[in-house]
Amino acid sequence: MDVPAPSPEDSRRRELGAFLRSRRERLSPSATGIAAGARRRTPGLRREEVAMIAGVGTTWYTWLEQGRDVRPSVEVLTALCEALRLDAAEKRHLFTLAGRQQPERRRITPVKVEGPLLHMLQSLVLQPAYIVGPRWDVLAWNAGAVAIFGDYGLLEGDARNIIHGVFTDPHRRHLLVDWEQLARATLAAFRAESAKYTGDPDFERLIALMMRSSPEFREWWPQRDVVHRLSGKKYLRHPIAGAMAFEHMSLSIDDGSDMKLIVYTPLAEQNSIAKLEELLKAQPQELRSA
Repeated sequence: MDVPAPSPEDSRRRELGAFLRSRRERLSPSATGIAAGARRRTPGLRREEVAMIAGVGTTWYTWLEQGRDVRPSVEVLTALCEALRLDAAEKRHLFTLAGRQQPERRRITPVKVEGPLLHMLQSLVLQPAYIVGPRWDVLAWNAGAVAIFGDYGLLEGDARNIIHGVFTDPHRRHLLVDWEQLARATLAAFRAESAKYTGDPDFERLIALMMRSSPEFREWWPQRDVVHRLSGKKYLRHPIAGAMAFEHMSLSIDDGSDMKLIVYTPLAEQNSIAKLEELLKAQPQELRSA
């Protein structure tokens, strides 16, 4: 007999419980003033200890970690955040999973990059840039992005996804100087943003594919780290231009689509501006005018 697929609500509750458990297990007793004891076998805090600190019942908290249909209030969630020493990104993630900040169930819907946004993208001549959808699939890009990251037009399906590229593309792994640090940060940001789509079939299919395809993804995804990062610096080793440095920024498109514009600005370091100019000059005319 076929087992019915879990509903998005069930998936959300299980993810909430697993996230709470992961934060509990990483928190040392000494950080909360609890004596560890010689016979302690549980990593981190025990469930009853979290319940005591947060001022909730042990049985109720156990049900919450088990993914049962219990509905914590804003006040209880706040108490759990304090008990588990969650940072700002982790608090937002917990509230999202609990359905308090964003209670509606989100589903991926087809998105279209409209003309004005495309025109702005192409006008960023010396700034490699691309637009991603809610699942981080690359929807549009400019000539600078082709010069630095390769032609997304040659990729199809999941291969055009940022997470897929970071973890499975040998070119991208070589390109990023601090690959492990950036891959971990990228994965944590993806998890934080994907919380509102927990249970969505397209997200679940991508995650299942990555679990099969990448040993690093398979190891890091269960750790449930989350981070909200809008900007940063990346150092690249370009196969033609050599060492380059960029600042990058993620800008949300305010149309309810969850699309984002990712922009890379070359820095003076490593002569990156001049190197980008040379790469663009060497491109075929059809790419430069796309």
